Amino acid sequence: MEKTVVLAITKNGVKIGEDLKKIFPDWSIFAPSKLSNQNNEIVWYSEPTTDKIIELFKNNNALICLFSLGAVIRLIAPHLEDKKTDPAVIVIDDKMNFVISVLSGHIGGANELTEEIAEKLGALPVITTAADVNKTIAVDLVGREFSWKIDDDSTVTKISAHMVNEEPIGVFQDTGEKEWYKTLPKNVSIYESIEDLKKSNSKACLIISDRIIDDEISKESVIYRPPSLIVGIGLHWDTTKETIREGLVESLEKFKISSKSIAKLVSIKKPQDVQGLIDLGKEMGIPVEYIDREDLAEISAPNPSETVKAFEGTASVSEAAAIKISGGKLIVEKQKFPPNLTIAIARIMY
Repeated sequence: MEKTVVLAITKNGVKIGEDLKKIFPDWSIFAPSKLSNQNNEIVWYSEPTTDKIIELFKNNNALICLFSLGAVIRLIAPHLEDKKTDPAVIVIDDKMNFVISVLSGHIGGANELTEEIAEKLGALPVITTAADVNKTIAVDLVGREFSWKIDDDSTVTKISAHMVNEEPIGVFQDTGEKEWYKTLPKNVSIYESIEDLKKSNSKACLIISDRIIDDEISKESVIYRPPSLIVGIGLHWDTTKETIREGLVESLEKFKISSKSIAKLVSIKKPQDVQGLIDLGKEMGIPVEYIDREDLAEISAPNPSETVKAFEGTASVSEAAAIKISGGKLIVEKQKFPPNLTIAIARIMY
């Protein structure tokens, strides 16, 4: 894990810190200067530990404390903010018997890191989150390794409770990687359509889709957005960011597709990149890719244009670009926004 630090405040803790440094050389080890043994691989600090632990807590992805759990809790408690932003916190006792996942077990990665450290040290991992204890699906982690986004995390806690209580859970998936689970728990069933899911006796649902789902079922669901969509864009050199955004929003709303599933914005390679497209990509946090006209000309698109061919050297830009990069098929054929914009959307083939 990036930016992992270890805090030791006892002599035994320093020794454990030195052992961890050998196993995880990228980690930084901190200890009070009064315990210094002249090991220059340890950062010896002079300020109070009450100040140092907060500095480390706020500026790192994971904090490993080599002292008592109670002391750690008292020190960090006033500074907790949100499980989506708080760092992973792990405690290792002074005799190296236990490695305890304390904070941000799932989203922050503390549980996974706890298992790894315990295995390396020959210690016992202590993990108390219900999904891990019950060996069931961690609702807030589904598809994380594939960069899936949760559409609305306000339902996660409620659906997680249904999951760990082994109540009937229905799953519907129409895009994204299929191998997101090894073995489904006995209370989880897969349905082939949203309609079947609605008719089931599911207490809650996991929905993996790039489509907008109606409000009623979404209230009892966690909806995951895989990066499954490629947006092809035909435009002029002076097409503005605002024009592209408006056309994109209109297209997504018309066909009930989520912007959170857009993987790339793609267009034809021009002598100079269109600033409006560059700016929109940055604004949305979505990469932009350009394709040579010769490659686009090889793609068979459903709505070619002789006018486009005359100007661009290929009969299709938006549709051909979306098809080319997705390797899949169009789900939104060319939408025209005269005089200087067309948009098409394709779904990646998984």
